[in-house]
Amino acid sequence: MKKPFKTTEFTEFTEKLERDPFTRKIIGCAIEVHRTLGPGLLESTYQQCLARELAINNIKFSLEHPLPVEYKNILLDCGYRIDILVESEDVPSRLLILELKSVEEIQGIHRAQLLTYMKLSKISTGLLINFNVKKLKAGIERFKL
Repeated sequence: MKKPFKTTEFTEFTEKLERDPFTRKIIGCAIEVHRTLGPGLLESTYQQCLARELAINNIKFSLEHPLPVEYKNILLDCGYRIDILVESEDVPSRLLILELKSVEEIQGIHRAQLLTYMKLSKISTGLLINFNVKKLKAGIERFKL
């Protein structure tokens, strides 16, 4: 039986994720949520279920983490919230932003949102996860600053 053809970009993406145990563990939790619920639900449902799955796996996280904007040395609450902020158990200063979506197709504005959150928070790694897909791997994009 032939293996399905994979693009170089997808293969490189998969290999990068497999080399990073921290990211792999988080993606495993997201896959479990998607496997259990399937596509088609609200983003808030996936957020709560992923939070539960992270808790089951003893992963430290914060839901709807506030993200102030620094303006002229003052932090202002402009309403930005990180869907889920995850802390590595091995390196407590290592953080990961999870931006969750449940949309037909990821758009540039969704990528820009995650990149903005990463820049404002000075967190170098983020995952954009779209749960409204047939296979979750197709709905995950990894960003690194």
